[in-house]
Amino acid sequence: MTNSERDAERDSRPATSPGAGPDATPDAGRTPPRDWGWARLETPIGPLLLAATREGLAQVVFHADERTSRRALVRLEQLFGSAPLPEIPHLDTATTELTAYFAGELRAFTVPLDWSLTSGFNARVLHALASDVPYGSVVGYQDLADRVGEPGAARAVGAAMGANPLPVVVPCHRVVASDGGIGGFGGGLETKRLLLALEGVLPAPLF
Repeated sequence: MTNSERDAERDSRPATSPGAGPDATPDAGRTPPRDWGWARLETPIGPLLLAATREGLAQVVFHADERTSRRALVRLEQLFGSAPLPEIPHLDTATTELTAYFAGELRAFTVPLDWSLTSGFNARVLHALASDVPYGSVVGYQDLADRVGEPGAARAVGAAMGANPLPVVVPCHRVVASDGGIGGFGGGLETKRLLLALEGVLPAPLF
């Protein structure tokens, strides 16, 4: 593993990940209120909190117990400038597709995505990841930096993975170290192992 990849792995850990922690989303500034809603989904990797706007799925939060969910919802209400609504159509689509994914019945998500909680270089990297790294494959931090035309940015790619607001659907679990290690992950390494095992990249755990 190169020094830049070690830095990338460290930067992909959960300290700044909105997928792993609800307090780390970008500052939306003063924007008009937006309609949004949320749902919690039980999955083999633990409960996920899903938040969507009328544009699409906007955030996925790992380990969404009551405390984590409460903090995430307060932050999202601040970001979107309004209280959540009971029905947002994209939530149903996201819930259905994630349920099918975890059952091994879905390999590509079609739910529309709202990319408003990411921007700049991070958004470029995450778009490339979503479009170019399919189910059952992996990519290195350096390789992903090369794909977006920033060959010296492996560490920044790690930071972008750690700040991914849409983990699982935008598959930052597929970004690994060049030495064969699985790299860091905002949702925790065990969660990353389970996702890679689900997709056949790693052997399924025995227990």
